[in-house]
Amino acid sequence: MVELDGMLSIVMPAYNEEKLIYQSIMKTLDIVSGFVREIELIAVNDGSKDNTKAEILRAVRKDKRVRLVTSDKNRGKGNAIISGVSQAEGKYIAFVDADLELNPAQLEGYLKKMLDDNADVVIGCKFHKGSKLKYPFKRKVISMCYYIMLIILFHLNVKDTQTGLKVFKAEAIKPVGHLIRTSGFAYDIELLVAVHRRGFKIAEMPVEVVFVRDKGVNRIGIKDCVRAFADTWAIFARVYFKHYYD
Repeated sequence: MVELDGMLSIVMPAYNEEKLIYQSIMKTLDIVSGFVREIELIAVNDGSKDNTKAEILRAVRKDKRVRLVTSDKNRGKGNAIISGVSQAEGKYIAFVDADLELNPAQLEGYLKKMLDDNADVVIGCKFHKGSKLKYPFKRKVISMCYYIMLIILFHLNVKDTQTGLKVFKAEAIKPVGHLIRTSGFAYDIELLVAVHRRGFKIAEMPVEVVFVRDKGVNRIGIKDCVRAFADTWAIFARVYFKHYYD
């Protein structure tokens, strides 16, 4: 067991995940219960048009550790994450994607890293030498581009912001949650930049990623890349011209 001095809150955002969400919730609880004594799972329905909300409610009825946060409109993953964080009651807060491409069993090592290194944030890094990837080449290229932008624009000493598996101390993420204005793919950058600007320590861990999506599902297109690029420059302006996160 990982000897935490408080509860672990797991935030799982979901948009149109009716086929996956119930099993993902139950599997996550089963796995994480093996190494953390006190947990809660906050499933965030981001304005889904299918039966995602109903499937989450089915999990709520099944296990009292599950809580639902829901929105009538699709507001983007960033907003969904922050909505879940705002409702989290744990001293530690983890992010897990609903498709479980990143097995939540990896959180055990992340939490141990946090305790051993006295880190405030531990994030997955696809470029870590210990990472194991079964991932589309296109997604690897996009991640590398983000890495280059991080070095040039923010001097942020992390190689990968986009991997969905992350753990924060609540004291690091709670005070900056309301500052996050990006809801698209660049929200990870804004969140980590905000935390970094407040002097919190960020550590990286290897990840094992298994790409599980069917062809055509949850694809990242040109419009998404353009928006992420624009959002990143907006974050740059907030950092260096407005000192928004300081």
